[in-house]
Amino acid sequence: MRVLITGASGNVGTSVLAALAHEPSVTEIVGIARRLPRAHFEKTSWQRADITRDELLPLFKGADVVIHLAWLIQPSRDEALTRRVNVEGSARVFAAVASAGVPALVYASSVGAYSPGHGARAVDESWPTNGIASSFYSRHKAEVERLLDRFEAEHADVRTVRLRPALIFKRDAATGIRRLFIGPLLPNRLVRPGLLPALPYPRGLRTQAVHSLDVGEAYRLAAVKPVQGAFNIAAEPVLDARTIASVVRARPLELSPSVVRGAAWASWKLRLQPTSPGWLDMGIGSPIMQTTRAREQLGWQPSRSATQTLGELLEGLREGAGLQTPPLDPAGSGPLRAREFATGVGAVDRLS
Repeated sequence: MRVLITGASGNVGTSVLAALAHEPSVTEIVGIARRLPRAHFEKTSWQRADITRDELLPLFKGADVVIHLAWLIQPSRDEALTRRVNVEGSARVFAAVASAGVPALVYASSVGAYSPGHGARAVDESWPTNGIASSFYSRHKAEVERLLDRFEAEHADVRTVRLRPALIFKRDAATGIRRLFIGPLLPNRLVRPGLLPALPYPRGLRTQAVHSLDVGEAYRLAAVKPVQGAFNIAAEPVLDARTIASVVRARPLELSPSVVRGAAWASWKLRLQPTSPGWLDMGIGSPIMQTTRAREQLGWQPSRSATQTLGELLEGLREGAGLQTPPLDPAGSGPLRAREFATGVGAVDRLS
């Protein structure tokens, strides 16, 4: 089996490569990325390509499965660029899958595609996917869900799977996650459980997380098993103020969401951090997901809890952990994180 992966060098992509490397039925993996990594991955060869402009059909011919992961989270200050990659790039990938006659397509959707939830009620995959309006990430995920609906209707011969994971963490992605969401001003040594007496936390925020390697396993199963449709991917427990405070060994200090949002907006506008306030809206508004279908039909089980996964991320942040791929490499930040500052903290999508 020949598997082609767009966006293969990031947090999720490197975990998918690791999972597929141990799958006997997979004989060849082709990773597609705009910037080729220095790291070696078993069974994997690399092709440099940009899904927004390069010819994809020659790359896709002969593939048995295409796993589409390529996505831009930054630059948060340039939605024209993020939409060009996330939505228009996805449309080009889907068209190339059809033209190349690829038998199976696995797409990286997200909990962020879902419409707002209702409190503690957990939802299954039938919940509407109209997104959270104030989050560009959520809008784009919802828009691509509609593209995929159309693709499925027009290409019933292609086995199509969409995975909707929660927040995805692992130690080796810590530097990449910090760059995307926190920015250059957080000293690594401050990320230590027990250091803060209280954890400020927006009231009502309840979210889910899952380890990146467990997500990689879900993609492996989706690639090799005869399944189709949507699957929610998340680990227990749900992360709320009390649960997260227990991981960082601090007392939860709940704040008004409007106060937290105002601080997020101001710090983003001042270029102190790269995360626009729509991410907070999505975190508060997105529903809690049921994972029954993934467990029963996909045969997927998380090997790590959400709290273990969060603890591993914090350890990675403290140690400045990463991998030798452009999205995850600590060296990409430059001396004293100078390249991060030079990009305008969320103004461009790469450091070099």
